[in-house]
Amino acid sequence: MLMFKLKWILLIYYTLFVSQSLSLRLKKSTNLYHYHSHGSSSSSSSLTYLWPLPSHFTSGDQTLSVNPSLSLSLFSDNGVSLILTNAFDRYKGIIFKHGGGVGFGLVRKLRERLVKVSSYDINQLKIIVHSDNEELQLGVDESYTLNVSKSKEQYIVGEAIIEANTVFGALRGLETFSQLCVFDYTTKTVRIYKAPWSIQDEPRFSYRGLMLDTSRHYLPIDVIKQIIESMSYAKFNVLHWHIIDEESFPLEIPTYSNLWKGSYTKWERYTLEDAYEIVNFAKMRGINVMPEMDVPGHAESWGTGYPDLWPSPSCREPLDVSKTFTFDVISGILTDLRKIFPFELFHLGGDEVNTSCWRDTSHVKEWLQNHNMTAKDAYEYFVLKAQDIAISKNWTPVNWEEPFIAFPTKLHPKTVVHNWFNSEVCAKAVAKGFRCIFSNQGFWYLDHLGVSWDEVYTAEPLDGIYNASEQKLVIGGEVCMWGEHADTSNVQQTIWPRAAAAAERLWSRRDSTSAKNITLTALPRLQHFRCLLNRRGVPAAPVTHFDRRSAPVGPGSCFDQ
Repeated sequence: MLMFKLKWILLIYYTLFVSQSLSLRLKKSTNLYHYHSHGSSSSSSSLTYLWPLPSHFTSGDQTLSVNPSLSLSLFSDNGVSLILTNAFDRYKGIIFKHGGGVGFGLVRKLRERLVKVSSYDINQLKIIVHSDNEELQLGVDESYTLNVSKSKEQYIVGEAIIEANTVFGALRGLETFSQLCVFDYTTKTVRIYKAPWSIQDEPRFSYRGLMLDTSRHYLPIDVIKQIIESMSYAKFNVLHWHIIDEESFPLEIPTYSNLWKGSYTKWERYTLEDAYEIVNFAKMRGINVMPEMDVPGHAESWGTGYPDLWPSPSCREPLDVSKTFTFDVISGILTDLRKIFPFELFHLGGDEVNTSCWRDTSHVKEWLQNHNMTAKDAYEYFVLKAQDIAISKNWTPVNWEEPFIAFPTKLHPKTVVHNWFNSEVCAKAVAKGFRCIFSNQGFWYLDHLGVSWDEVYTAEPLDGIYNASEQKLVIGGEVCMWGEHADTSNVQQTIWPRAAAAAERLWSRRDSTSAKNITLTALPRLQHFRCLLNRRGVPAAPVTHFDRRSAPVGPGSCFDQ
């Protein structure tokens, strides 16, 4: 008992000492944005280390301290918003991650009680949201303003203020605020440099996506969540979930319960509850989930559970176009998924369809003859029928570019064309009035390890599109993480940091990402963001390594790799 009391006395004395030292340190001004100036060049120290770069901002030369007991003051037409209160708690954990543990946590709490609130410049984060609508759909308003300044009145609580029209704009503001907050290892406090800050920000494109392939390699739920979490740091807002392909069918479909017999094993599957959990987890971070069911090709795994979907044992894809059952299954899948995925876009694939075995399968060949169709006609018939089914479920169909190239005048006018191969597809699609998503495989396929960060960064979705009304039809872009050579062991290193290069292209103003020498204006900032990802537990690979997901070649600073 005596030892216990002695420990408490020592702890209190230590706390008083630290508190007094802290108070003295907080009174001293810091005249350099030193945590950013890891390089020796003046150009490096003058950069704004926010990723992606905000639309408009001003900054100053002050250094502000942030209270570790930072409180949230929320003004919303919706009252208490779980999306924002949960996000505040998450970001507070990120900002004040140092000094953890039971003992140090107790010291910090005692110190906070002893240090006057007025010793800190920022004690409160005020969030003002003007809409009570928390529905997350394409084109939701993600704009926000962020103002951070020291109170001019001694007894007025210092605060940072985020103002947005929607909770999702406020989420983007929270991310920016978290990047302004930096732990100072000397004073052991969180600081905001270059204050006061005034930021007005909004995304350039409404669709900023990352495609994740869980058919070629199964990814556990926790890994998918980690990827979604990391997406929010770069302000991505769509997870394109390529759940199913010819190799495996891991998703539960209650209406046709044998479909997931096409999974690799019975332990590599997603229940509907898993899917709902992913959708909800993503929404809390302002991210939509767009599922993909690629038809009629890339669907061999469907027949493991329902062999009648194969034209024959030797012709396992494309799916059998001649059978009503095929379209019944598609309708059943879409009906089940509509209960889980609220996003308005649904990806129907339609790419890389080889119809030769339709012509070589007797009953399909007979069906083609009876309907006066060629195999190419049947491909068109299949894609359009699948589109009609999706539209009947209140979905907007997205297709890879092949259907647009093959029969553009027949596609439903609501179709979103997804470019992946031909560089001029978006220009041609928008000229015909279709919306387009840019994912040119020469630049934005992350499994192409020979593509460097600067090639990703300079790829421009609007290249070759000069008409303003047509430019608006390019809703955005998406980086694609195909999974043939990526699984849990290396998927994050393959995604990051190159995906972040595309994220800034999609969020920030075109003129701010089009500097002539991006090795001076963008590279140091991307290296800094890669280090930020590492500090947040994301195993992002070095930026400049010739093998885009390999470990460093030798010792060195995170900021220089």
